[in-house]
Amino acid sequence: MTTLRLAFSPDSDDLFMFWPLLNGRVDTGDYRFEHERVDTESLNRRALAGDLDVVAISIATYPAVAKDYLLLPHGGSVGRGYGPVVVSRDAAPLASFAGKSIAVPGEGTTAYLVLRLLLSEFRPVFLPIQPYDRVFRALRDNEVEAALLIHEGRLTYEREGFARVAELGEAWGEMTGGLPLPLGGNVIRRSLGDQVIADVSRLLREGIRYALGHRDELIPELMRAETRTDLQLDRTMLDRYLAMYANADTLDYPPDARRGVEELFLRGERAGLLPGGRGQIDWAC
Repeated sequence: MTTLRLAFSPDSDDLFMFWPLLNGRVDTGDYRFEHERVDTESLNRRALAGDLDVVAISIATYPAVAKDYLLLPHGGSVGRGYGPVVVSRDAAPLASFAGKSIAVPGEGTTAYLVLRLLLSEFRPVFLPIQPYDRVFRALRDNEVEAALLIHEGRLTYEREGFARVAELGEAWGEMTGGLPLPLGGNVIRRSLGDQVIADVSRLLREGIRYALGHRDELIPELMRAETRTDLQLDRTMLDRYLAMYANADTLDYPPDARRGVEELFLRGERAGLLPGGRGQIDWAC
């Protein structure tokens, strides 16, 4: 029996794609998976440390971990005209926040990279993604003048009383001639070797395929497993969120999403925002 260490975020699309694998819906054969759920930026740091076998990371972090990990061809979160949002107490043009404080979810997040491509000068204030309402309290208490929201927060900001400043997926599409915005992806440790990588990749894809094929069955299970008590997640919100980030693009990166990954790294490198450059994108089988 081979035990593999797996980590992903608390957000719903990650749990959705890994749920069948971890709950007996996929026959894992001689492989056993130990898993943990931690926030996105912590996952990025864990990948930098190289101490996990399979880890969900921000796509923007991949160049920094490419020496140790391959990018899996499934498990991606892709925004097609949507993605993270910048919000504030009042609606205003994004350019008006130049030089001002903006809460961001982490230095290695794709959202932070794209925001820097769109707005070259602002003061980032790094706030943890958990607890969910921390960033909204920062806005209400005037700790920051705007906030960059990822995960389910991008669906709830209006309920919390805030106005949208910018939709990053839409802005990215305008910047790139309509390419989708690749946000998160799963990586697998190179040192596992070709056979294990191929086996695990197949199992992960089977799990995603099962989840997509049994979506209505899994949604109640995911809601019962939800640990973020302050999120007030209901079925309508979960259904909407999964439609955005757990779909056909998750089962297999289509060609335009792969071009989106390449374009993100190219633009990040040109802007001097990727230490060490963009590197080689190596896709697992």
